[in-house]
Amino acid sequence: MKFVLSAFSDEYNPNFERQLEGLSENGIFNMEIRGVDGKNIADISAAEARECRRKLDGAGIAVSSVGSPLGKVGLYDDVTDSGDAHLERARRVFETAHILGTKLIRVFSFYIPKGENPALHRNAVIERMGKLLELADSEGVILCHENESSIYGESAENCLDLINTFGGRLKCIFDPANFICCGHEAYPRAFELLNRHVFYMHIKDADANRRVVPAGTGLGHLPEILSWLAKSDNPFYNGVCYLSVEPHLKVFPGFEKLDERRRAELGSAYESNEEAFGAACAAIKQILAGFHARPV
Repeated sequence: MKFVLSAFSDEYNPNFERQLEGLSENGIFNMEIRGVDGKNIADISAAEARECRRKLDGAGIAVSSVGSPLGKVGLYDDVTDSGDAHLERARRVFETAHILGTKLIRVFSFYIPKGENPALHRNAVIERMGKLLELADSEGVILCHENESSIYGESAENCLDLINTFGGRLKCIFDPANFICCGHEAYPRAFELLNRHVFYMHIKDADANRRVVPAGTGLGHLPEILSWLAKSDNPFYNGVCYLSVEPHLKVFPGFEKLDERRRAELGSAYESNEEAFGAACAAIKQILAGFHARPV
């Protein structure tokens, strides 16, 4: 098994060219692309995507996946008798992915009405996710589900339900910090449920106060998780597992509209976003060096 380091470089700098510089400076040559010059990746045009590809190729950096916001909407939003507007947005995201040279699309499983039991809305989630998957299949892309606060797939049990329901067509992104910040045990509980299905990881850790910290310094047990994955025989995409660094160690452009609870989860121990990004990259490299796993 080979690990490939990637990163959400918009946390280094919102300017796309500076993102490329930041990745190179930190020895990372893959990007989970999310923010481009202040725009969300779902909102850029085909021409803008082609310009991004030109700059990426020039810098020798590949796109590991599209960090899209698909599914990060209210379960019953954008749906009318005439269709699902979210599917039209998905078409544009899939076109962008093709231009950028990746098949992997990060998605979520829809916000559940606040305060209600997710089980009451399971059928609606399955129906809506099923339509996204049908479109993805027709467009030749792979949907990768991230566990996130307040969506159906907030808990490991519901993530596993989605994976099993769709027979593995929906892939699993494992984000330890998101489990912890939502009050769930990332390790061993969540990982034991999902370890055989982990397709790639978001490298993010959190402490007992539910604040994001560098990988390996919180409750996420990143060294144990990665050591297990390194020895596993999971059928990862092209024989590799992407480790996508998502620092969240400082509030960064694009997150200023978060509610106070979410803002409190992001750290503030670093003077700049560039410093925080470097610390996050160094932390995962130190973990990998500890058990002699070299990323490619």
